[in-house]
Amino acid sequence: MRIIQNRFQFLLACLPVLAALSVVSAAETKPQEPKAKPDDATVWYDCKDLVVEGKGWTDTKSFYDRLPAQAEGKVTPSVWSLSHHSAGMCVPFTTDATSIQVRWSLLPSGNMSMPHMPATGVSGVDVYTKDSSGRWCFVANGRPAGVTNTARCAVPAGQPCLLYLPLYNGVTSVEIGVPKGHTLSGADPASSKRRKPIVIYGTSITHGGCASRPGLAFPAIMGRKLDMPVINLGFSGSGRMEPIMAELLAELDPSVYVLDCLWNMSPDLVATRIEPFVKTLRAARPDTPILLAEDCSVRNVCPTEKGTILRKIYEKLTAEGVKNLHFLPSEGMLGDDTEGTVDGCHPNDLGMMRQAEVFAKAVAPLLGKGK
Repeated sequence: MRIIQNRFQFLLACLPVLAALSVVSAAETKPQEPKAKPDDATVWYDCKDLVVEGKGWTDTKSFYDRLPAQAEGKVTPSVWSLSHHSAGMCVPFTTDATSIQVRWSLLPSGNMSMPHMPATGVSGVDVYTKDSSGRWCFVANGRPAGVTNTARCAVPAGQPCLLYLPLYNGVTSVEIGVPKGHTLSGADPASSKRRKPIVIYGTSITHGGCASRPGLAFPAIMGRKLDMPVINLGFSGSGRMEPIMAELLAELDPSVYVLDCLWNMSPDLVATRIEPFVKTLRAARPDTPILLAEDCSVRNVCPTEKGTILRKIYEKLTAEGVKNLHFLPSEGMLGDDTEGTVDGCHPNDLGMMRQAEVFAKAVAPLLGKGK
């Protein structure tokens, strides 16, 4: 398929150069220097040679998969298929160039878009940069038009940047190009290994549906607000807390577990699966905070039917002595004006922002960051 070049530009005032890159990953890191591949005018850096945040396992069948290879045949077919989506993954970098190109190749079998979610969110990429005040700001996005796509954008030289990967599609290759004569650096691998990510397990909403671009999925927004790496284990229609998922999550060593699966679970499943799931995590990670989230409501109904069941389980477990277990009610997750979704369920960008505010406020004290 012919390479489609998408160009996008933005106007950004020059910002003072920060002394060092502060974004690091607790996921896949590469100890060697990134291998630059020059062409006539551009030096290309393969993101596989850089730190990739949001990647929980290194032993994956394909590099950008979200679950380890050994999960195949153990998790449900739906979860396994969705694990090939690169939701939540991002690449921290800095460059001395003032413009970059991003070249990414999508899974040939993937959907470019969905009826209720645009191609820019399903299959696109976007770039953020940190300004002189320490705030992450949107720079530009790459709009997909084929299997292989190239986008160009201006960036402030020397500033920390984040490249977010597609939410509802997978990628086989991602490269960042800078003009010849310039260089690009990823996050420091040693620092990345010391930084524990937030792990969030959930449904299509956690997966990113229906954000207009990857950086607007609520786990990504939460990560920027807290300045923390996030591993997104949202699986559309498939967040049902099977025992194997508890075992897989227990393999990770996060700063916090966030469990947000109620939308995909019947009341009976909530009543039977939550408690053993929590106990599996607690047995493997005795001290790691676990946050149980109620299902959000477009009309701000709180508590929900399943949320009431969840709260009773939470109270039972805490009464039994399970430590560092926390409950997050859904109040305010989508607002009270009914404007927070595309379809009465999946958040639009407004809903994603509201949900991120609620989750970040709940997670911050668990990280020792205050309220």
